[in-house]
Amino acid sequence: MSDRVERVRAALAREFAPLALTVEDQSHLHAGHAGARDGRGHFQVRIVAAAFAGMPPLARHRAVHAALAEMLQTDIHALAIQARAPDETH
Repeated sequence: MSDRVERVRAALAREFAPLALTVEDQSHLHAGHAGARDGRGHFQVRIVAAAFAGMPPLARHRAVHAALAEMLQTDIHALAIQARAPDETH
C-alpha cells in the first residue's frame, strides 16, 4: 500500500473514527491525464462513520475534503467519495 494511501487513511481515521474505510489509489487509471502530470494522485474513498448521520451528501463531501485539505494541495488531484452513516445500506 502506498504512503499516500496510508496518509489518507490516517487522516480520515483521526477525523471520523470510521466503522469501515477503504482507500484505493486509482492513479494508474489516469496516467497521461493532464491533472496527473504534477504527480498528484486519483483516489477513491469509501467511508462509513457515525459522524455522517443526518448530514446531506454535500456536507459529507465537504467534511472529507476538510479532513484532507493539506493533501489536496500536495498529493491528491481527484477524490471520489462514498460517505455513509452506519444505518445506510445503499
